[in-house]
Amino acid sequence: MMKDPNRVLLPDHPMYTDAVEAMKRYHQAQADGVSGAELERLRLLAEHRFQAVTDYQLRALGGPSETSH
Repeated sequence: MMKDPNRVLLPDHPMYTDAVEAMKRYHQAQADGVSGAELERLRLLAEHRFQAVTDYQLRALGGPSETSH
């Protein structure tokens, strides 16, 4: 796959900002004392959004097109 730096997500891209906001919600929930299934749901949401950004960036930069997890 050819590298295409024009396809790289910039920090203000909605996909990227959604991941950051999800992480903020998770950390705020931790600070507020949320626990159990709700905290785990927020953690997984943030993790999956950041993984999607990472996978996209890797493909845009010519990295692996499939994840190994």
